Amino acid sequence: MAEYLNLGTQTLNATMRKFGAPASCIRHYQHWSVMLRPAQVTLGALVLVAFEPVNTFSDLSSASFAELKIVTRDIEASLKNTFSYNKLNYLMLMMVDPDVHFHVIPRYAGTKQFAEQEFIDAGWPGPPDLEQINPTDDPLNRMILDSLLENWNA
Repeated sequence: MAEYLNLGTQTLNATMRKFGAPASCIRHYQHWSVMLRPAQVTLGALVLVAFEPVNTFSDLSSASFAELKIVTRDIEASLKNTFSYNKLNYLMLMMVDPDVHFHVIPRYAGTKQFAEQEFIDAGWPGPPDLEQINPTDDPLNRMILDSLLENWNA
């Protein structure tokens, strides 16, 4: 797993640390980090955070934008292979945490079972309800993260 957590010359920004980095990190790319969202709005909820020290999406470099295609392809394939979502929402809210980031919320038409726990999508079929969190703990979040890693780039 060390290859996934090697930051090279990158450093964790405040948004990454808020969402549990480095423990919540699934994969680091040159310009982006994919992390498990500790508060699981739906099963497999992620945070996608830019490394660049900018606070507006349009200020990202061309290289960040180019890599975003690769990162989103990997996210979508991993989540589909692992949890078979029905839809996927990318939310760029940036109201509290100023670093450029997306909340990646897999959406499910029905309940999902994982590790003997039931996960619901309280907002389906409308917008995700970010206030309704599926209860998890560190061991369960680690199991979710490990399942995603097993399917990364699969």
